[in-house]
Amino acid sequence: MYKRFYGLQRNPFEITPDPSFLFTTKKHNEALAALYYGVRRHKGFVVMTGEVGTGKTLLVRCLLQLLNQSKVAYAYVFNPRLSPVEFLQYIVGDFGLPVAGKSKSELLLQLGTFVISRYQKGLTTVLVVDEAHHVSAEVLEEIRLLTNLETTKEKLLQILLVGQPELDDILDSVHLRQLKQRIAIRPRLDPLDLTETQAYVYRRLQKAGSTDPATIFPMETILEIHAHSRGIPRLINTICETALIQGYANQTRAVTPAMVEEIAIDFRLNIMHVASSRENSLQDESSEVRQAARTLLDLYSQLRRAEPVTDDIGMPISTRTSKNEPYI
Repeated sequence: MYKRFYGLQRNPFEITPDPSFLFTTKKHNEALAALYYGVRRHKGFVVMTGEVGTGKTLLVRCLLQLLNQSKVAYAYVFNPRLSPVEFLQYIVGDFGLPVAGKSKSELLLQLGTFVISRYQKGLTTVLVVDEAHHVSAEVLEEIRLLTNLETTKEKLLQILLVGQPELDDILDSVHLRQLKQRIAIRPRLDPLDLTETQAYVYRRLQKAGSTDPATIFPMETILEIHAHSRGIPRLINTICETALIQGYANQTRAVTPAMVEEIAIDFRLNIMHVASSRENSLQDESSEVRQAARTLLDLYSQLRRAEPVTDDIGMPISTRTSKNEPYI
């Protein structure tokens, strides 16, 4: 709709992960290199985490493209809300092996035979589990047991878990300490900083055919985009896509900060900031109340220690000269 107006050949800010639009920041390069190294060097178990919308799935798809070129077989689990048996059925079926009527032991035997056969031919086999923060503890235990497919020198099945930061908390739990100890590589994706946000927007526009991205999104607009997206690529895409549609509707060649502010309000992107500020305010207020209470208790204790102990008629007990001597 807006492509001809802005001199583009394709939509630059689609939400779906497209490897051709990969913007390789230093963090993304390091993460992709770590994933590829872990698989090709048979490190066995790799975990990648990152906030929602930071590009984890896109990076995985880029990795799978690289693996396709190297004759690497992989099973890709994108919805891990499965029981242990369903999980095994899924990955065995995704490897192209028969599943119907197989018991759990038969599935494991079939998977083990498949992996060993490929290893003997010098081929690599990979299991990728996306959205791994949704994996149950029972399935995680099955995954741990799959890492036992190994020789004395290396792992036969390469396993990659990809998920949100909650996955780190799950793996840090005591009952999963055996699994945690087997993690060989653990990259993490962070949001983009301001410079990376500018480069990300301009790179996508150039890939879509723009010869002058700065005319469409001036630097003052980029500042507004970064502030409302917090550097999260998915939110950057949402803001920019909506801004181009709005700009075309208004026949505006340059997206303005005011347009971005309006879009952020429409998408309620400021709600998270408000909630966070309110929560921080309540935490600060609660902390002040606790501190005041501690101060009052300390003061009360000091007064109690300083106050003389008296008898029933108010005479200080310390004035009594003998235990049995009556007060005068």
